[in-house]
Amino acid sequence: MIGEHTDYNDGFVMPSAIDFAVWIAIAPRGDRKLVIHSTNFSQSAEIHLQDGAAPSQKHWSDYVHGVALMLEQAGHHLQGANLLVRGDVPIGSGLSSSAAIEVASALALLSNSSLSMDRVELAKLCRRAENEFVGVRVGIMDPFISCCGHAGHALMLDCRSLDFKLLPLPDDVSLVVCNTMVKHELGSGEYNVRRAQCEEGVRILARSLSNIRALRDVSVEQLKQHRSEFPELVYRRCRHVVTENARVQQGAAAVQKRDLGEFGRLMGESHRSLRDDYEVSCDELDCMVELAGKQQGVYGARMTGGGFGGCTINLVKSEAVADFKKSVSASYHDKTGLRPEIFVSSAAEGASEVPV
Repeated sequence: MIGEHTDYNDGFVMPSAIDFAVWIAIAPRGDRKLVIHSTNFSQSAEIHLQDGAAPSQKHWSDYVHGVALMLEQAGHHLQGANLLVRGDVPIGSGLSSSAAIEVASALALLSNSSLSMDRVELAKLCRRAENEFVGVRVGIMDPFISCCGHAGHALMLDCRSLDFKLLPLPDDVSLVVCNTMVKHELGSGEYNVRRAQCEEGVRILARSLSNIRALRDVSVEQLKQHRSEFPELVYRRCRHVVTENARVQQGAAAVQKRDLGEFGRLMGESHRSLRDDYEVSCDELDCMVELAGKQQGVYGARMTGGGFGGCTINLVKSEAVADFKKSVSASYHDKTGLRPEIFVSSAAEGASEVPV
């Protein structure tokens, strides 16, 4: 909902789980193989659990493989299994499809082996699987909300301590996700570039401020005081993260006071910062946010996810959702020639076992 590109800077985020999921049906095998079939890709893959050195294949099965490997390395001896995977989380749209399959896989594999694991530790393990095996330097936010989300609530998370607070959302408000239907190729490489720029900013600040470990340790005032020490581009990247951390904390206070107007204002500031300072938006996302801002009953709108395409998140009065969908869909098509996907969700529960 707010707090973008802050999690890997030890910062603050406020996600919510939504009504999309990856489902995994699992059954034990007598050997040490995982045989996985994806109905989405109509593809199968095999993983040999005893082959701990097997590299990433740059394949959708890497998310399952990486989680299994990390569980084994953490001392959880897994039983072989057949897994059937199906998901409705739009892939590559900034809605955490990778975290969904990682968390679902971890819970399924643990259950199949009669094992259990603390949810916070599970989120950390799934992040490690994506960082170390898949090779994407994601932060903790996506697997954490998949593990710990609670229906009807947003979650305020300190990504350093992993302390979190559940914040109730009003019943008469909907989360409306607008998929721009574009994903620019620039995004995959630029994510790691942004992380490197933030790390450079920390190195610059640490010359003068000895207690700086990450950008979450920097105030807006401190950053301004040291502006002359920065290359302009690195300064703008850091300014987004530092001001976004402040917005998340202000946003949590606004939600607790049920001041959704203020929260929506902060969402708008967040999008402009992502667009201008962090430069991870694109024309289609900017268009979608602009169109949303013209609709009745909208508290706020912003891009969500890594950027360069994907989705916006909109906080909308439930009574205005039908008109919002109709108007935004038509206007976006008129301006871009693309037909957006628009989804309506409440704040949903995190991952769980589905009884059969």
